[in-house]
Amino acid sequence: MSVNLFDLSGKVAIVTGASRGLGQQFGRALARAGADLVITSRDPATLIPFKEEIEAMGRRALPLALDVRDYDSIQQMVEDAYEAYGKIDILVNNAGCNVRKPALEITWDDWNLVLDTNLRGSFFVAQAVARKMIPRRYGRIINIGSVTCVFGYAGVTPYCASRGGVKQMTMSLADEWGIYGITVNCLAPGWFKTEQTKVLYEDHEWVAYICDRIPLKRPGLPGDLDGAVVFLASDASAYLTGQTILVDGGISTGATRATSHRREA
Repeated sequence: MSVNLFDLSGKVAIVTGASRGLGQQFGRALARAGADLVITSRDPATLIPFKEEIEAMGRRALPLALDVRDYDSIQQMVEDAYEAYGKIDILVNNAGCNVRKPALEITWDDWNLVLDTNLRGSFFVAQAVARKMIPRRYGRIINIGSVTCVFGYAGVTPYCASRGGVKQMTMSLADEWGIYGITVNCLAPGWFKTEQTKVLYEDHEWVAYICDRIPLKRPGLPGDLDGAVVFLASDASAYLTGQTILVDGGISTGATRATSHRREA
C-alpha cells in the first residue's frame, strides 16, 4: 500500500457522463491524484477536448461511447475499457438526467427517462464493472447521488425517486460485494451550478433563498467535490462502504432560517 493513501498512481478509473460539468471535474481530480481514465459520453466526439486536457496532465484518457439506457452499450464500453487497460480499479457512476415539472404534469416517458438513466443505468454499469473487479478482489465504486438522496423537493419527483433508489442500491451492493474487496459508496452533492441546474441560478431570488438555507452560505463550487471523490477512490477509504457522503455545505441539517424567499427548486 502506498504511504500516501490518497495516491491513485497506477489505478484505472471509469467516469461516466464526462462530456461536461461534474463528470469532468471528477475526472480531473482523479487524474491529478494519478489515475488514468476511461471517459464516456453518448457521443465520444464531445470528449476529445477533455481527453487532450487529461493527457496534458500526463495521464491517459480513453473516450468511449456509452448510453446507460442501452444494455449492450454498457457491456461494450466495459469490455473496451478492460481490453485497453487490462483492469478497472474505480468507477464513478456519474451519468444522469433530470426532468423539472410539477408532479401532475410528469408523463410516463418522463418517468422512464429519469429512472432508466439515473437508477437502472447506474445499476447495470456497476454490475458490468463489478464483473471485472471481482476476480481481482479489489474495486472502488462511487455512485453519484445528490442531496435528494435524503431530501424531497417539489417539481423533481422522478429525480428524487431515482436518487433515493441510488442510495438504497449503494447499500445493497456494498453488502453483496464487500466479500470481494469492493467498496460501494454514494457521493451526494448539494446545490452545485451545472447544466442541469443553471436555469435555477438565473433566478436571483431563488439563489438568495437557497444560500440562506445553506450553513456555509453559498452553493457548491466544482472543486468542493475533489477531496471526497479522491478519498472514496483511494485506499484512504478502504474500510468505508455502503455510505452516502453528503457534500452540501450543510443544507441537509434541515435548518430553516427567517427569509422572505420561499420558493423551492
